[in-house]
Amino acid sequence: MESKLILRLSTLSHPQRMAVFQLLMRRYPDDLSAGEIADVLSLKPSTASVYLSSLTQAGLISQRRDGTRLHYAVNLTAAGEVISDLLLDSFRGRADLLPPQLANQLRSTPMTDRKYNVLFVCTGNSARSIFAETILRDMAGDKFTAYSAGTQHRSELNPFAVEMLKSKGHEISHLRSKNVSEFWGPDAPQMDFVFTVCNRAANEECPTWPGQPVSGHWGMPDPVKAEGTDAQKRLAFQQTYGALRNRITAFTALPFEQLDGSSLQKHVDEIGREKIAEDH
Repeated sequence: MESKLILRLSTLSHPQRMAVFQLLMRRYPDDLSAGEIADVLSLKPSTASVYLSSLTQAGLISQRRDGTRLHYAVNLTAAGEVISDLLLDSFRGRADLLPPQLANQLRSTPMTDRKYNVLFVCTGNSARSIFAETILRDMAGDKFTAYSAGTQHRSELNPFAVEMLKSKGHEISHLRSKNVSEFWGPDAPQMDFVFTVCNRAANEECPTWPGQPVSGHWGMPDPVKAEGTDAQKRLAFQQTYGALRNRITAFTALPFEQLDGSSLQKHVDEIGREKIAEDH
């Protein structure tokens, strides 16, 4: 056990290997191709290959072949072993070494039946995250307060997104594009759940959210980038709306009052992992 822990810590001690691991952790449950990892982190393909090989040999990430491409994902079991080996063995299980917010999250108590704050994050807050905020608000506004924001400093609502929401009967007069910085201030609402709904937003390193909310990545293609006729573009927005609606339907159906934070995290990951058909 000790030799495995030392190997894994040694592997993560390299800044760029750690950057690869952190990227895959942010994108979980997705797996990423070696090429995408290299592009996101601005690495040479040969350099990325060396780092991925080291992380794979240490068991920190898993590898999957898809045709001629290799895809990589975080090995959550191994990551958990690093934490447990350090905490339970090296640190003798001292609870006082845990950050307070993490100690609270690890308590095996179900979430209360209060109203939950949910934030959907995308790059621009112009379509996908706006869809998600609106869908959750209208589907289960009695149980959740929905928010959305983008990582870009400036953005505007996409006209096709606004048109789609109107056609579905949603009230849109209050909607506006927001930056995530609005939710980092001392007066901002504390989030219970934070979801990234685009890969670029998940790729970015953001400050840790106060209160350690349950986080999930529900990445999907950007309908704003759809090309072709207006009808083809509207179809892309319809598919995005439908996929988000189905995921949010699965999310709102969870028995929150019976699940602790760890169990909820597993359910959220599973929803992100499933290929949910669009609701046309």
